[in-house]
Amino acid sequence: MGGTAIDPAMLHAWLAARSVARGLPAPVADHGGYRVDTNSEAEVKRWVFPDICPGLAELARRIEEPRHALKMCGSAEAFRKALPRRWRIHDPAYFMIATGREQAERPIAPGYVVSTERDGAVVAVRVSLEDGEQVASGYAAETDRAFVYDRIMTAPDHRRKGVGNAVMAALRGAKRNPEAPELLVATADGRALYLTMGWRTLSTYLTASIPGG
Repeated sequence: MGGTAIDPAMLHAWLAARSVARGLPAPVADHGGYRVDTNSEAEVKRWVFPDICPGLAELARRIEEPRHALKMCGSAEAFRKALPRRWRIHDPAYFMIATGREQAERPIAPGYVVSTERDGAVVAVRVSLEDGEQVASGYAAETDRAFVYDRIMTAPDHRRKGVGNAVMAALRGAKRNPEAPELLVATADGRALYLTMGWRTLSTYLTASIPGG
């Protein structure tokens, strides 16, 4: 699993929907991968690759300044070999897909309120306490090629109470195209939750950046 490359069309579908969810420019083909011009304080650009390729290695050699990110699906060992030493590889994430074998929804503990809002193709879900304090949230974006979950977060004190499951269920309930694959990129902790919900890991998803800036 860790070294598995991803179908470029699936990766592009995920990245395009993620850009919709975050209000970013659409990804464009570049150097054998896809570039997103994020232009934020933390990051100027990112390139996302379905696997190691000559274009990734060329970019890694050419880029010398911070605030540029290289991301890929596949082997951490191969990624490290393609990068000059100035690049730092971050903790791995995981590219995942829903399998259609999701477990029954876990009831949310009493005292929580779930709200859902839609703005065009983007759905936002928030879970709050009855006094209004927000304890969990998540977003999804739907295109004609994918339904993508993004920024799923639960406050540490409110985990293991069905809150994360409630966010996912509310987002899934807003899905309009039943044929669109459901995709996300998860942290290690998030992956553990999604595996219990019937999701499947397609590949390790790796990020490298140059420290500083």
